[in-house]
Amino acid sequence: MRKLAWVVSAILLAAAGSPAAQDGVTLVTASRIHTMDTARPMATAMAYGADGRILAVGQADALAKQYPRARRVDVGNATVVPGLIDAHAHIGGLGLAMLSADLVGTRDKAGILQRLRVHEQTLKPGEWLVGGGWDQNDWPQQRFPNAADLDAAFPDRPVWLSRVDGHAGWANSAAIRAVRRDLSGDWQPDGGRIDRDAAGKPTGLFIDNAMLLVEQARPAMSEATAEHALEIAMRAAAEQGLTGVHDAGITLAELGRYQRLADRGRMPLRISAMADGDSAALESLCRNGLYRHPSGRLQMRAVKLYADGALGSRGAAMLEDYSDDHGNRGLMVMSPAQLAAATAKAKRCGVQVATHAIGDRGNREALDAYATALGTDAASDHRWRIEHAQILSAQDLPRLAGLRVIASMQPTHATSDMPWAEDRVGAQRIAGAYAWRQLRDSGARLALGSDFPVERVDPRLGLQAATTRADGEGKPVGGWFPGEKLTAFEALRGFTLDAAHAGFAEAEVGSLVAGKRADFVVLAADPLASPEARLKEIAVLATYVDGKPVFEAASAR
Repeated sequence: MRKLAWVVSAILLAAAGSPAAQDGVTLVTASRIHTMDTARPMATAMAYGADGRILAVGQADALAKQYPRARRVDVGNATVVPGLIDAHAHIGGLGLAMLSADLVGTRDKAGILQRLRVHEQTLKPGEWLVGGGWDQNDWPQQRFPNAADLDAAFPDRPVWLSRVDGHAGWANSAAIRAVRRDLSGDWQPDGGRIDRDAAGKPTGLFIDNAMLLVEQARPAMSEATAEHALEIAMRAAAEQGLTGVHDAGITLAELGRYQRLADRGRMPLRISAMADGDSAALESLCRNGLYRHPSGRLQMRAVKLYADGALGSRGAAMLEDYSDDHGNRGLMVMSPAQLAAATAKAKRCGVQVATHAIGDRGNREALDAYATALGTDAASDHRWRIEHAQILSAQDLPRLAGLRVIASMQPTHATSDMPWAEDRVGAQRIAGAYAWRQLRDSGARLALGSDFPVERVDPRLGLQAATTRADGEGKPVGGWFPGEKLTAFEALRGFTLDAAHAGFAEAEVGSLVAGKRADFVVLAADPLASPEARLKEIAVLATYVDGKPVFEAASAR
């Protein structure tokens, strides 16, 4: 990578007598600053105070005269954009993935076993071997795995491996034995499925809520490890240019960990957390009101509900059978009655609702619950959200705009799923899948994210996927259903101002405007002028939150 001339200097000049000339001001200059402000979309300088609030945005010469005693940060030919915000991700999940066996990118069971054996060398005797990221769709034979695939290599150590989407788990026999309940028979847990053989014995595959049976059998993680997982994940996100993340579903205990980190000044990002379902976290919001930490780095004012499962594990709830699995219409993780009750409860408490919905039935049930709960308030500024909005029927797609519901979508889901998605749903239903352009043109607002660690944490991959609808090798040529592409500006807005809006934070972040917080990213190239197929290659040189660097690349120091 071409090394950027990066100059950071404290230039103290004689006071010009202007009240605007004050100590503690930083003046950032760059070849271009994309502000995402329609009144002033482009600038070359930005000044902010010691409190991290933007004082002015404009041209370098004018601001240099206005703030002659400012500390100067010149990033040369680099491009500054507002801090990138991932509107749907899982910080704790990423941290735990970084501490466990990484199976992302494996192409067969042999490759998985090889990685597991390497990771096992870091474990104590009897300790569970935990990993994640496998995807049977990438294997030569696209069949779900079973316990026997793991037992020969790990006959005694419990092994528990989550699928890449987090909606299925693969256990060996030792992990199944650790569950203190007979898993055989024909019963199924609500909102989940235990895969069983012809004799009624569990095969080792657990879908959606059935995963809890195994996860609850694992020894509890220490608080120190859980906090460490949050810290390393936040640092990893900052390195990719993220200044904010909407953490899509956390427990009250996880909120407490974030609070302790925020109290100690150890949160490099802004976290907008969602309560995990109709749980103690939602009860806390109803009892104590919406939460915001004094630092401005942490808030919780939303609840994440779960309509259905995922498409890759055929758990997404469909209105008709899966095209490649006759008789299967997926799973409702929450029943329609439970979904309606939780939605109504959140409405009474003044809590924003964000519902995971992937299949066309899951989306319809979520929209029906929203319409009922909102009633005449559907036209209000409620900012309720559908998380993923992945497969929408032709009748339901326009309802998001009509109900003023935000489509919180993840561009890399489309490019990851495109090799097999049409096989799942067929030629007719695929027309309403990953329909970014249709939704945006219908009047719905799009907040973009990644769903990491389901996908990689890098938002540049999302920018590229949104604009090309092609994989990292540029396939298919021209993009998969190219009519659904977004422009580079629309994609960048989805990761900045629209994501901020989805978190009720657009008065603070999302664009570079006087009065807002100085959250910004320094990029080696202009994402609005670079070839769309090379957006993922743009280097992140620095990430700033409240005007202070939380990441600086070695070449930029």
